[in-house]
Amino acid sequence: MENKNIRNIAIIAHVDHGKTSLVNEMLKQGGVFRENQEVADRVMDSNALERERGITILSKNAACMYKDVKINVIDTPGHADFGGEVERVLKMVDGVLLVVDAFEGTMPQTRFVLSKALELNHRIVVVVNKIDRKDARVKEVVDEVLELLMDLGASDEQLDSPFVFASARMGIASLDPDTMGTDMKPLFETIVNHIPAPTGDETKPFKMLVSSCEQNDFLGKLAVGKIEQGSVKVGDTVAIVNYHDPERRKQFRITNLFQYEGLKRVPAQSATIGDIVCISGSEEMTIGDTIADKDQPEALPFVKISEPSVEMEFSVNNSPFAGTEGKYSTSRHLRDRLMKEAVKDLSLKVFETANADTFRVLGRGEMHISILIENMRRDGLEFQVSMPKVIYKEIDGVKCEPIDRLTIDVPEESVGAIMGTIGSRKGDLITMSNHGSRIRLEFLIPARGLFGYKNQFLTDTKGEGVMSSIFDSYQPYKGAIEHRNFGALVAYENGEAITYGLYNAQERGKLLITPGTKVYGGMIVGMNPKHEDIVVNVCKKKQLTNIRSSASDDALRLEPVKPLTLEESLEFLDEDELLEVTPESLRIRKIVLDHVQRGRMDFRKKNSVQ
Repeated sequence: MENKNIRNIAIIAHVDHGKTSLVNEMLKQGGVFRENQEVADRVMDSNALERERGITILSKNAACMYKDVKINVIDTPGHADFGGEVERVLKMVDGVLLVVDAFEGTMPQTRFVLSKALELNHRIVVVVNKIDRKDARVKEVVDEVLELLMDLGASDEQLDSPFVFASARMGIASLDPDTMGTDMKPLFETIVNHIPAPTGDETKPFKMLVSSCEQNDFLGKLAVGKIEQGSVKVGDTVAIVNYHDPERRKQFRITNLFQYEGLKRVPAQSATIGDIVCISGSEEMTIGDTIADKDQPEALPFVKISEPSVEMEFSVNNSPFAGTEGKYSTSRHLRDRLMKEAVKDLSLKVFETANADTFRVLGRGEMHISILIENMRRDGLEFQVSMPKVIYKEIDGVKCEPIDRLTIDVPEESVGAIMGTIGSRKGDLITMSNHGSRIRLEFLIPARGLFGYKNQFLTDTKGEGVMSSIFDSYQPYKGAIEHRNFGALVAYENGEAITYGLYNAQERGKLLITPGTKVYGGMIVGMNPKHEDIVVNVCKKKQLTNIRSSASDDALRLEPVKPLTLEESLEFLDEDELLEVTPESLRIRKIVLDHVQRGRMDFRKKNSVQ
């Protein structure tokens, strides 16, 4: 049976290729908003952090109408670190819109998300977006997409995928690359005609795969998924089963049932095959479970999410300022929050360690974990994290490390600097192509070689470069890479930073703090251009005497200070350092705060090496 009045699609693309803007226009022209209603830009990015950073972090559902057909749309993240969000929602849809920038063309994340859609044998509609750009190269991008489809082993049917040429910003689409459209109708028509309607047997026992979970303060846990078989109504008793855990079986009664209309969840009394619904009634539902008929509970297979490649240690804050700025600072609060996050985000793994105050957190990349850290500090937690490290594997007795596929777009004059730096970080050049005045370089580079590289990249390209990377494979260990080529200025004692002390300290390097900042012994207050740590006394005051010096009235000039962001702080960290995270502050500190004890440890280490 086909439910011809429904189409379920996911919008997938590389970061910044215009997915969320496209969904915006589809909702506007699909009758979701009133004619005079003011609509926020990127309305699907509802999370505060998403709006601040201009990226999508969580997959979200919406629905719009075209003629008599309801189109369920899932907006997915474009950043490689949130690829797990894309992988799990692809099981909920019957086709995808692959959005590609008319200038940038196919990028690393385009390859990743497209390969996942092809594995599930989904129908594809290619949307070449931003055709209104002056530097658009539409026909070359079409060729790039076809090459990528062939490279990924697409079927004949997938190679015949229709192309739609759109400008999400202007709200237009066209089937002809040489003409601009007037509205989004060509896109809607292509979706309705090319994406298959959901199929299933309405008379068979109910089955739904849980692809997403949400938490509601009033209703408890909500499981989101597509009904694969049968039908369901409020009050039905159903069973939770799991494909990978045959012994798991729980029964519960459905207390609420919701469907999507526009951006809202609306209550429904019943639903049938092809409907994307939210179900409440049990706190034990998790992503990957099947909610099925209680008398014939059969589990549906769930896609295996790609493994994490980066790990960090989260521990209870034990600095001299512990407990002064955060609302929650105990190991119980830290553990509860991390475990709760691991249930929602399948790409995240949390393990307890021998130390009750420390937890190992595994993620898909630095950004993936930094978003978690930012959300936790906004919720009032106070904790400290270690330097990010890659996860090594032993394959056939050989130590292997994760290798990323790095794509870089830079002006021609920056190519030399990029090649030199990437070479020193063990990167190998695969391809190099010319796009007018810009050069595109593609490398295979150890994931650890990218730690701390972003700032240097912006310096090397004078802020004009664009870089993106995605996990490629595990390969044999490439050898040692110098993590950072500078040392740290470390505070000598507890107190408040004074202008006089900072003025003397800035001769040794670049400061990271301003006068009036509270510091403690062992806290890092600046960078030393030499490859060694120097202890400085930033709390030192000028001693008063009864003899006036000739320079006593001269103002002490301090160089301007740019505070480090969370990502920059994580990039700064070395193996013997921690980042103290509170709702108000980010402080980099040495693990061993006492400088005498630290000196003894360094002395022993040097002697043991000799």
